[in-house]
Amino acid sequence: MVDRSYFDWNATAPLRPQAVAALADALTVAGNPSSVHAEGRAARRLVERAREQVAALVGAEPGNVFFTSGGTEANMLALTPAIETAQDKRPRGRLLLSAIEHSSVRTGGRFPAAMVEDVPVKADGSVDLDALGAALARAARPLVSLMLANNETGVVQPVAEAAAITHAAGGLVHVDAVQGPGRMPCDIAALGADLLTISAHKLGGPKGVGALVRRGDAIHFPEPLIRGGGQERGLRAGTENVAGIVAFGAAADAVREQCAAEAERMRTLREALEAGLRAIAPDVVIFGEAAQRLPNTTLFAVEGMKAETAVIAFDLEGIAVSSGAACSSGKVQPSHVLAAMGVSPALLRGAVRVSLGWTTTDADVECFLAAWRKLAKALSKGHSIAA
Repeated sequence: MVDRSYFDWNATAPLRPQAVAALADALTVAGNPSSVHAEGRAARRLVERAREQVAALVGAEPGNVFFTSGGTEANMLALTPAIETAQDKRPRGRLLLSAIEHSSVRTGGRFPAAMVEDVPVKADGSVDLDALGAALARAARPLVSLMLANNETGVVQPVAEAAAITHAAGGLVHVDAVQGPGRMPCDIAALGADLLTISAHKLGGPKGVGALVRRGDAIHFPEPLIRGGGQERGLRAGTENVAGIVAFGAAADAVREQCAAEAERMRTLREALEAGLRAIAPDVVIFGEAAQRLPNTTLFAVEGMKAETAVIAFDLEGIAVSSGAACSSGKVQPSHVLAAMGVSPALLRGAVRVSLGWTTTDADVECFLAAWRKLAKALSKGHSIAA
């Protein structure tokens, strides 16, 4: 019997063994990567090796990988009107965001609120490309930020198609890809992204490390987000988190080697989980199922179920799930993603997210379904799980 079953991988992934080993080794290296003595050079070699590993994960050149404190900082760094290209030094005139972006993107980064515009999504949770085209026609020198896959529904966005439309309109494309690596291919050139955000802890590295990746050096940031000593080629000041970066690189290597097999295994488990959900509660709604989704993600609801009480009930049964994005300091709030999809308030209030990872087993799925059977029975009788 499994004591606890973890189904909140979209919030954070446990450390991969490769990352743990790399982290422990790197903690013994004393040098500052900016120092010129032997100890400093040893630390620098570790950082640059990790840069190569992260670059290989997304098909980029190592010199176009900039380490940050995580995905949020990488998004903030990318979302600035000051981005220059070799062809155009003028500021970006508009930031276009899909209505389902993560909160770290929806704040608009360094763009004034008046320069930020939402692009709607369709009922299946994918961005409306016609609406994007219309918004691009109204915008001067636009920057479009579109996530690779939604953190709540798992719906994979038509990034390559959106990038083609955006580039034809003279715009640039930033992709928040933190949910992608380890679950689907994530190649910056194939996606057509000019800038790409990834986060270590979503793929089995440590928390507090991420990266902004540039497709080429024709894109330039004249103003750093953090000023100081000029680290990360002047783009992000502050002594590098050597151990965290090294562990990030080790996790990136593991993901790159195992992605396809892991994705197929997770898809099989998710299909079994969703079949069980329906067998127990035929009126269950699985959001975004008509669209392409990440192989590890299910967001579901039953009318009358309240998300916060469902999450607690699962937890008491030894099952870790969530009610959506883990970015509100533990607060359970209505999902802006489901609202953008036009989901009714009765269902929106009860959405529960289940996300799987590389350690999830058949036994975990069985434990989840056993807990769901109890909750569904209580719901049918109008007990405390009901709103």
